Amino acid sequence: MRNILDFVAVALCLMFTTNTSAQNDSLLYESSSRIDTTAHGEVWLNIDGMGFFRDNEYKGNLVKGYTLPGFWLQPTISYQPLKKLKLEAGIYMLHYWGANKYPNMNYKDIATWKGQQTQEGFHILPFFRVQLTAARNVDIVIGNIYGKSNHHLIEPLYNPETSLSTDPEAGLQILWRNKFMDFDTWINWESFIFNNDKHQEAFTYGLSTRFKANNPNNATHVYFPVQLIMQHRGGEINPEAESREVKTWTNAAAGIGTTIHTRNSILTSINIEAAALYYKQMSGGMLPLEKGYGFYTRADFNLWRFCLHAAYWRAHNFITVFGNPLYGSISMFKDNYIVPNPQMISTRISYSRDLGHGFSWGAYADVFDNLPTNAKTAENGSYREANQISVSAGICLRINPSYLLKKITLGNKL
Repeated sequence: MRNILDFVAVALCLMFTTNTSAQNDSLLYESSSRIDTTAHGEVWLNIDGMGFFRDNEYKGNLVKGYTLPGFWLQPTISYQPLKKLKLEAGIYMLHYWGANKYPNMNYKDIATWKGQQTQEGFHILPFFRVQLTAARNVDIVIGNIYGKSNHHLIEPLYNPETSLSTDPEAGLQILWRNKFMDFDTWINWESFIFNNDKHQEAFTYGLSTRFKANNPNNATHVYFPVQLIMQHRGGEINPEAESREVKTWTNAAAGIGTTIHTRNSILTSINIEAAALYYKQMSGGMLPLEKGYGFYTRADFNLWRFCLHAAYWRAHNFITVFGNPLYGSISMFKDNYIVPNPQMISTRISYSRDLGHGFSWGAYADVFDNLPTNAKTAENGSYREANQISVSAGICLRINPSYLLKKITLGNKL
């Protein structure tokens, strides 16, 4: 009961953070979530995909470095039988160069539960989406939702790398946009279970809302972001599961931000944002820390096709559910390693360019400086950890052209 009350308290606080995505992220990683009412009756072939090469040279004991070389491809057919109803179906494929076998189902650590169920050549999933404009400015999405970078979550809550490596999110999503608020709430169903399955059911609930103090097109725009990520693992019909313990983790953030439109052709805009973050292990005892908090502030400078980014992170006993582990207090590979009070300064330079006709490309370089802090292990007790500088760099090509195949009009009642 106490866990439920804790969750209700967090949810009530959040009902009252999306960061302003740099134009680089919007161009390369996001997808339009609006229904085009003029496409009523049209059948389209949509080719969405990305070729990428990302190298993470991570130092220290929080996470090991690795490289992601590969591509994902998502061809779909879409049809709008009504002005406010859109259907889309296809497949999603992921391939890493040099790999020939993949877990059968969902990426983002759930895959390890699937054991010997593998696919050859590609990681392949079906793709299906139904989108309905149910009311003015309100869309309901069933099936594969508009996820990943479309949620506009801040980095301590959601690693931008997921746009390259994880499956399309699937479940239920509600999008609501008006002059006072941008609202995005969703359930991503990550692991479905049948009777006597050996793994647990898993799903993530998310909320990403921005309350606007004034018009975003004003010279100075002020907004208040609120974000929530909660992952639950459990299930009642899996008596043979390896771990029956129910697990629920929550990350939350709330803050204030401002965007300054300079009206300059070189330095086009400046965005500054600060947020307070909260972590809680609401059920289960899988993680060594029960609750924690953090403070994140960042500034983005959009110059022509470049974005310069700088951020400062300070936390206490914070564990990120889907963020970059460099923002966390526990190690992803070293048992019983805890950094109670991590601090980090990060910088990034990124570049993107629209090539036209649904093609764009970009590159980036990150530097993460985990500042000196105390750490502790079960074997060595507490000791002073020196600062660790990690770097990450990558390049990608996004393809998302669409081609009109046919126009079929059945009528329109919506």
